[in-house]
Parts: sequence; C-alpha cells; structure tokens
Amino acid sequence: MSKTDYKFRLKDSIIGLQFLFVAFGALVLVPILTGLDSNVALFTAGIGTLLFQVVNRKAVPPIFLASSFAFIAPIIYGVKTWGIAGTMSGLVAAGFLYVVLSFIIRLKGSGFIHKLLPAVVVGPVIMTIGLILSPVAVHMAMGKTGDGAIVLVPFNTAIVISMVSLTVTLLVSLLGKGVFRLLPILSGVVAGYIASLMYGIVSFDAVAKASWFAIPHFTTPELNWQAVLYIVPIAIAPAVEHIGDVLAISRVTGKDYLKEPGLKNTLLGDGLATSLASCFGGPPNTTYSEVTGAVTITKAYNPAIMTWAAIFAIVLAFVGKLGGVLATIPVPVMGGIMLLLFGIITSIGMGTLIKEKADLEDPRNMIIVSMILVFAIGGMTFDFGGVAFSGIGLGAIVGIFLNLVLPKTRHLDGY
Repeated sequence: MSKTDYKFRLKDSIIGLQFLFVAFGALVLVPILTGLDSNVALFTAGIGTLLFQVVNRKAVPPIFLASSFAFIAPIIYGVKTWGIAGTMSGLVAAGFLYVVLSFIIRLKGSGFIHKLLPAVVVGPVIMTIGLILSPVAVHMAMGKTGDGAIVLVPFNTAIVISMVSLTVTLLVSLLGKGVFRLLPILSGVVAGYIASLMYGIVSFDAVAKASWFAIPHFTTPELNWQAVLYIVPIAIAPAVEHIGDVLAISRVTGKDYLKEPGLKNTLLGDGLATSLASCFGGPPNTTYSEVTGAVTITKAYNPAIMTWAAIFAIVLAFVGKLGGVLATIPVPVMGGIMLLLFGIITSIGMGTLIKEKADLEDPRNMIIVSMILVFAIGGMTFDFGGVAFSGIGLGAIVGIFLNLVLPKTRHLDGY
C-alpha cells in the first residue's frame, strides 16, 4: 500500500469516526429510552450498516444505519408486556416485512407501495407514534418513571433539568452552525447532564463497576406471536420513511439511488439489517438523516467512510465503561429531550399529509385519518383468537383496510 493510499484511508477513517459521533446521540438514545443495551445498539448499528453495504455492493449509497425512533413506542410496550426476548421476535418479523416489500417492488415496481400506503395512511400512523408515547416523555421530564408510578427525582429539581435539556436542544437546532448544528440531541443531553451534576443527582456506581472491556448483553429472540402481530404493522411507517431517506441521499450526492441499486435492494438491505440487529437484542435499524446531513455539509460521498463508521461502532460496543457512563444519565435529562422528540415525530406525520397535499375535505380521507388516530390513541383493542391488536399496529391495519375498501368520493357541484 502506497503512502498516498494510506493517507487517503486515514482521512476516510477520521471522517467515519466523525459521522459516528454525529449519529451517536440518537443511536444510544433509543436503547436508553426502551431499556435495551446501548452497547448492543452500537454493535448492531455497525453490523447492520456493513450488511446493508454488502446487499447494495453494486452502487452503495453513503448511508449509516442505526437505532430507529419509529419503534420506540412498541419496544417500550413490548418489553413491559413480553420481555426483551419476546419483543425481539416481533422486531425480527418487522425486518422480514421490509424484505417482503422489497420483493413486491421487484415484481410490481415502486409505484405499488405508494398505492397501498398513500399519505392519508402513512401520515396519521406516524403521528400516532409520537402521540401515544407523549405521556412517557412528560412523566420522565417531571422526574418519574415512564408510567408515572414512581418518583425518581424530586419535581422541582427534575423540571429544571428537563427544561435545560429541552432549551439547549431547541437553541442548537435553530442557531447551531456547521457540524455542530447536527448535534442538537447530544448538546441537550450534555447540558442536562451538567445541570444534574450541579444538583448532585448523578451516581457513578455503574461506571465504577463496569470493566473497560466487556461483551455486550446480547439477547436471543424467543418467538411470541402476540409480539409479532403487534409490531409488524408498525414497520409500515419506517418502511415508507426509508423511501424518503434514499431520495434525500440521492439529491445530496447527485446519484439516482432509486434507480441503482434501487429500492428493491436498499429496502432489502434495511430489512435484513433490522432482523439481524434484533437477533442480537438490538433496536431495529434505519437510515440516519443526521448522517445524511453531515454528508451534505462535508461533501464526503465515499461509502467507504460509512464502513469506517460501522467498524468504529462495533469496536466501541465492547467498551464496558461506555455503557456505564450512559447508565448514569438521570431520567429528567432524557425526558426533556423526549418532549421535543415525540412532538417532532407527530409533526413529521402532519408534514407527510401536507407535503403530499392530502385533501382532508374529502370525506373518504377524513374517515381514514380519523379512524387511524382514534383507534390507535383511544386504546381500541380487537381480539382475534386470543391475539390482541391495539395501538399503532391496529391503527395501521385499519388505515390500510379502509384505503383498500372505501369507494372513491364523488365530488358533486355544490357539495
């Protein structure tokens, strides 16, 4: 290897580490919120990204895959209801849904997805992801457990810390410049953590007990059909979001990744990465918009850079002290971040309806949107053969069903 090649590869590795830093805040936030292991999430983000690159080796987009926010609500519910192992079986199946969709696209083209999942279905489904989980954010911001049952931090202390986290996140999002602008969540966490140190509520016992080198706490899935049937419909929203992410990176790089390698391959890679991550007990993977933003700023389009980011993620996964440090973050810090996060998810759903110019004066569209929201948020439950459907999954199923069976509205003059 020549000296020139070495410098080039060294440069790629440094940029790759920077991209991992950009993704780090959101990457570890999902396991922190859901009770999964942060080191496992780092490991599965790394191997998921590498698998994605193998599947799309003919024309690899500069994409980094890591923890998906769309699955936060179902993972929290699933872990509480079926445990981590049972929940993982549902997440493995969610990845297979991506795979099925990728093969449908191979047979019928990408237009089929848009017909099956128009904005009036996808938009409100995304909205329910944020709305259903919003009480958890409020409880944590006030220093309680996610269900509000136990007070972990006194209210007056918790509300100050959570508002510090929220305020800094907002300011960095609006006023930050350069790569710093891509780190609002991490900035908010750091600010909230400093405030927590000032109030003396941070315990470093977990760091002291953790070793420098440690095998992540991997969890093997255990088949649970209730978890599968609950989680799989929820995968519809991030699957559609994947299309937007691929389109975004295509615009940034000037290459049409919708054509080559095509959605049939990028969706396949994303699905396999999600299933593989879940086999180790990690959160589902998704393409990271934060990293796409960093690619836009740095103009670093070489996919090898994402390979380095993935390698660094895998290496860091075995640093036990890292998991210990993350475990010291107080509940109000994450609660303040979640107040914004879940609101943004809801806004993205609203934006989907606006961007696609969904006509909500059309009675048919009004019915679909309203039934998704009420069924999902209101707590409606359907029981089929002992298997319960509720929440986001039920809302998604209802929306798809109504979109397929409801007749098109006749627009009459004067109506």
